Amino acid sequence: MLSRRHFMAGAALPLLGAARVAATMPPGVPGSDRLRFAVMREGARIGEHALVFTPVADGVDIRIDVNITVRLGPIPLFHYALRGLEQWRGGQCVYAAANANDDGTKAFMVATRDARGLWVRGSRAGKYLAPPAALVASHWNKAELRGPWINLQDGRLFHPAVRDAGPGPVLLAGGARLPAERYVISGDVHLDLWYEGPLWTGLSFKASDGSRVRYEKMSG
Repeated sequence: MLSRRHFMAGAALPLLGAARVAATMPPGVPGSDRLRFAVMREGARIGEHALVFTPVADGVDIRIDVNITVRLGPIPLFHYALRGLEQWRGGQCVYAAANANDDGTKAFMVATRDARGLWVRGSRAGKYLAPPAALVASHWNKAELRGPWINLQDGRLFHPAVRDAGPGPVLLAGGARLPAERYVISGDVHLDLWYEGPLWTGLSFKASDGSRVRYEKMSG
């Protein structure tokens, strides 16, 4: 006979399983399992940057899809595309890979973890063992602000300087503004990042032609 004690113990198992999954999920994973940004250049939309988070046993897989095209009327002047994957297990990145097309120039990176740490190689980096605090610079994980960056496009290791610029609203797709924290990145990389708590909510940088590019977070 199934007793109340057995029933209550059984009912708790799904909750315990969910708690274990949550414990292995790194901060920055959105509740919707998706982050989408409209990429804007001087007020005109030129593309999209999307991340899809798939919970798995002991962690999460993150698929990254970037597609940007700058046009003069119907004529494409510049195109950038990147497809990437990060895999986190037990609270750490165990694998990452990406392929990019930077206006016709191909690039790649691969990172794999063994007992010694995260090994990285890429189209602009020979094989190296990343410093313990280094993270792939895909920006969704705010912890990247505390250490070196592994360039998702080509594997180079950056040591950016990070300045906490304090609270400042970030512009969302559709025109609304969200209270957030702004960080100014300089040195190897020059850009601004916004986070609402642990969640990535915006990015801005000056392109090589002097135009301002901004990521505006989309709903859904």
